[in-house]
Amino acid sequence: MNPRDIILAPVVTEKAVSQLGEKKYTFRVADNSNKIEIARAVEEIFGVKVAKVNTISMKGQLRRMGRNEGYTSDWKKAVVTLTADSKTIEFFNGLF
Repeated sequence: MNPRDIILAPVVTEKAVSQLGEKKYTFRVADNSNKIEIARAVEEIFGVKVAKVNTISMKGQLRRMGRNEGYTSDWKKAVVTLTADSKTIEFFNGLF
């Protein structure tokens, strides 16, 4: 599987940005990917060393538009922790 098919998008929320100082980066990832594939994809795309990966399956939220209601799609989130001697990911440098 192509690494760019595994890492879909960065997650930029208050909590995700506050963890950047601890070298923890949050990404939206493919639903069928596992921790090993995610770690390899981050290492290949950004050229960093990954210490560990935590994954969370996010349930879709209830949304309403007028009298119609439905759920957004479910998705998977990965929090990637880098090693202490690894460089930072340049994309996130301007956020904090």
